[in-house]
Amino acid sequence: MPLGSLKVEPTVTSSLSSRDKAKRAGVQVRTYLASLPPDARRSLQKLRAAIRAAAPGAIESFSYGIPVFRLGGQPLVWYAAWKHHSSLYPMTAAIRRAHAAELEGYETSKGTIRFPLTKPPPSALVRRLVKARIAELREP
Repeated sequence: MPLGSLKVEPTVTSSLSSRDKAKRAGVQVRTYLASLPPDARRSLQKLRAAIRAAAPGAIESFSYGIPVFRLGGQPLVWYAAWKHHSSLYPMTAAIRRAHAAELEGYETSKGTIRFPLTKPPPSALVRRLVKARIAELREP
């Protein structure tokens, strides 16, 4: 087809309200969780509950194909389930260093902490990690 015969539609920006975005994100998160095997789903639901307890004002969203909690419009933490572990990100080097003793036995890498499905993290640890992340976001 010749270029001259192409119709170019005007760009339309999303006009979803905050409420509609939250509703859509909720559906995406529930769909994501429902797609997981039962053991991974249970593990991730516990991780999710601990995150929510540490950051009650955070809003759940969906980004990069996985759930994320946002605080003040900024991504706070993403969480995801894999075949043999669940992950929490981003966890900076400073957070990993500050909690090194508690993270012993868990695999860490740049920005990520992996919790084996067979050794889920204590909720108190997750809450401390999330609160440390909140403190980082609030730094000037």
